[in-house]
Amino acid sequence: MTVMQTTAAATEKAHEEGPNRTDLCSAPPRRHPRPDGQDRYTISEVVAFTGLSAHTLRWYERIGLMSHIDRSHTGQRRYTNRDLDWLDLVGKLRLTGMPVADMVRYAELVRAGDGTFAERRELLETTRQDVLERIAELQDTLAVLDRKISFYADAGRAHASHETSHQTSHEASQEGERTR
Repeated sequence: MTVMQTTAAATEKAHEEGPNRTDLCSAPPRRHPRPDGQDRYTISEVVAFTGLSAHTLRWYERIGLMSHIDRSHTGQRRYTNRDLDWLDLVGKLRLTGMPVADMVRYAELVRAGDGTFAERRELLETTRQDVLERIAELQDTLAVLDRKISFYADAGRAHASHETSHQTSHEASQEGERTR
């Protein structure tokens, strides 16, 4: 099953389940290092876990892409599993090519509450369409690469075959000269 078929099947199932369904993106995408309730991560732990830099994490907070991050009694940031899930979603949105301004707008809509579902959906549908267009472009590009690879593979075999037959005829003529 392709990504497109899987996505279509998931979308179809979500429409059948109706408005009380669970948001699939809100489920943890991977296992958290610590259970909920014991999930107080320092910025360096989040850096190690996500691969983002500390500067990026601070920037996300400064521009409003991350909601307020709790602080310890000494003022150090303390992230939760929920923050890790949000960062995972932000990473996926970055991979789609969504502009930072749109990601910030999405974050604002999430913080504004359930009354913004329609706006969030519209923003994500627009991004989804952009991703589908990029996938089509990449598939076309892949087809060109496959044709070129096939051409060079065929040319390489033809060249090797020509070299082999040339060597064989050269060896035969040398053998004929020796027997004279």
